[in-house]
Amino acid sequence: MTYAFPPGGLPDQSVSPEGTAVFTPAYAVLPALTQRDIVTSYLPSWTGMRMWVLARPMSGFAETFSQYAVELQPAGGSDTPEVDEEVQSVIFVASGQVVVNIDGERHVLEAGGYAYIPVDVVWTIWNDSNVVSQFHWIRKRYVGAEGVDLPEAFVTSDQAVAPTEMPDCDGVWATTRFVEPNDLRHDMHVNIVTFQPGGRIPFAETHVMEHGLYVLQGTADYLLNKDWVPVVAGDFMWLRAFCPQACVATGDEPFRYLLYKDVNRHMPL
Repeated sequence: MTYAFPPGGLPDQSVSPEGTAVFTPAYAVLPALTQRDIVTSYLPSWTGMRMWVLARPMSGFAETFSQYAVELQPAGGSDTPEVDEEVQSVIFVASGQVVVNIDGERHVLEAGGYAYIPVDVVWTIWNDSNVVSQFHWIRKRYVGAEGVDLPEAFVTSDQAVAPTEMPDCDGVWATTRFVEPNDLRHDMHVNIVTFQPGGRIPFAETHVMEHGLYVLQGTADYLLNKDWVPVVAGDFMWLRAFCPQACVATGDEPFRYLLYKDVNRHMPL
């Protein structure tokens, strides 16, 4: 299994600056080719890291989450990665290996590894290996609910969770759910959606959930509002609430993406 990540580097002077990046009132597309060295950021209290900020809350657009792609050099990491005690996180490893310590329990995550880190825990993350490690990091401020317990930390992997086939699709559309949809402790889901070649979302989904979609593998034609956009591994799509979406997987390999959405809470009025 392979998992895409920003390519970094910089195109040479023979490359045309005309590209497929799009930002509209309903959606944005950040192609892999735009995720280069000159748009990286760094964070205080980290060592040997750089990151691509793929999404951040923006008033009037998508407002609930941030999404980073983080690269750690050997011996890189942080003992204080999160500065906001009200924020929960998901870590998904694209390549290499990271060690995540959550409330004193040590976990080694390799490619495909997944960690959910709730609010009100102490955690650290380090690359103890001798090769570069890369991971996706999704953050959301947790919204509690009366009578609902706080979710607990857990660690798993893409390989350990069996995909759930969607109804009436002959297995060409499936979702790897790391949290049960009816577990009301969770106010966000970060799943992996998989389409076999030719598989599709057979209607234009329109719903209140905001989305971040990072293409991990394969290619597709993706409907965003009224536009069909070709996407490839490493592309990132950012959808505000109610933006219509659908897709048709193209090529000869599975089309897979890491999907964020906010769920299970009243709408703030």
